[in-house]
Amino acid sequence: MPSLGEAIATTDVDKIRGLIENWPPPIIASEIDGLTSLEQAVVIRVLPRKTAATTFEFLSRPARERLLKALGQADVAELLNSMAPDDRTVLLDESPAELTKQLLSLLSEEERHVALSLLGYAARSVGRLMTPHYVAIKEGWTVQQVLDHVRQHGQDSETLNVLYVLDDDGVLIDDIRVREFLLAAPSKLVSQVMDHRYVSLKATDDVREAIALFKREDRKALPVTDTSGVLIGIVTIDDALDIAEGEATSEIQRIGGSEALDEPYMAITFWRMVRKRAGWLVILFLGEMLTATAMGFFEGEIAKAVVLALFVPLIISSGGNSGSQATTLVIRALALGEVKLKDWWRVLHREILAGLVLGAILGAIGFSRVAVWSQFSTIYGSHWLLVAITVGFSLIGIVMWGTLIGSMLPFILRRAGLDPATSSAPFVATLVDVTGLVIYFSVALLVMRGTLL
Repeated sequence: MPSLGEAIATTDVDKIRGLIENWPPPIIASEIDGLTSLEQAVVIRVLPRKTAATTFEFLSRPARERLLKALGQADVAELLNSMAPDDRTVLLDESPAELTKQLLSLLSEEERHVALSLLGYAARSVGRLMTPHYVAIKEGWTVQQVLDHVRQHGQDSETLNVLYVLDDDGVLIDDIRVREFLLAAPSKLVSQVMDHRYVSLKATDDVREAIALFKREDRKALPVTDTSGVLIGIVTIDDALDIAEGEATSEIQRIGGSEALDEPYMAITFWRMVRKRAGWLVILFLGEMLTATAMGFFEGEIAKAVVLALFVPLIISSGGNSGSQATTLVIRALALGEVKLKDWWRVLHREILAGLVLGAILGAIGFSRVAVWSQFSTIYGSHWLLVAITVGFSLIGIVMWGTLIGSMLPFILRRAGLDPATSSAPFVATLVDVTGLVIYFSVALLVMRGTLL
């Protein structure tokens, strides 16, 4: 059997159709994602309208943009009108303003109204994710009427797992799984199947609330209502998962000390990636310059006890590492909803104790290192015990300080209305590096005063 590439090369429509007719859209998308836009256009034109629209949704963003340029206006119009409203909203939202305007003009009047209404919601709201394609029923219907209604209108629904019971004003009063109707007697009324237990989202809710609700309720779809409780759409779990993946990716990139790329790594242009990374690197570099300033302030002490300089890398790295650990853990806990702003005091108490224990462990190792080494070498001089005490107690203080800063900074940023992920691990490490040196040399002054200093 010829490969898809060979079939496309011969422009044999029947051969292409026979090859992919039983393939699911995700497989088709993965097979054509690396082809040229003209080759992709050939495949898209061969597919049935609904399958073509679903396949298009699974293509990467750059591939979708190239394909839209390669297809004729009629093909693009057919594709857009067949797309799920929520996926189409993402496409329109990601496109440049001029292209969005052109794409909207290709929609039918009905679909354009739907698209504009979804685009009218805030960028990170549930309204942007919802689709108006669902199956609604009335509480006075019989089970048989419900099943007949599903057969007649279900093909246009985004999902058929759940049916939504509305009153005469369109207000949501219950949601019922389809299996309940399949197992009930045909003459039974919907009101007899209802349990009046349901959860819903508001169109203005933040997408994080949708993700949290999906996780808590284990649902495939959730209803979306307006402020008066009228059902206006549903959000499906696949859209929530896409958002969750994007959120996690952006967060990880920011924690790593970079702006969120907002595009796949291999798709983003080289200079755009450099700009995204350069800003934070410059800020961190300027911050690290303060380390040299701090060392210059203690130049006299270093001149008197050169041995202190040997442990500067050790001190800096230990404080930065402990701070990076704490900030990463707290940022993720905030993102998952494991801790709230009000929990800052509990986190503070917990991290102070953790920092003390971790500092004591590293301090003991540092003390032992100097003590053991001094038995075989004179590198630390006759006052090696004072050096060991300085290193040991400095590590306790610096690790505890790093842990404290790393754990509290995300709370401060969240309280200020900023993204906690901007308190990236490198940022915390830079901050702790400078203050760590101050702690180290301050301890040295206390311990070594009258001897080396």
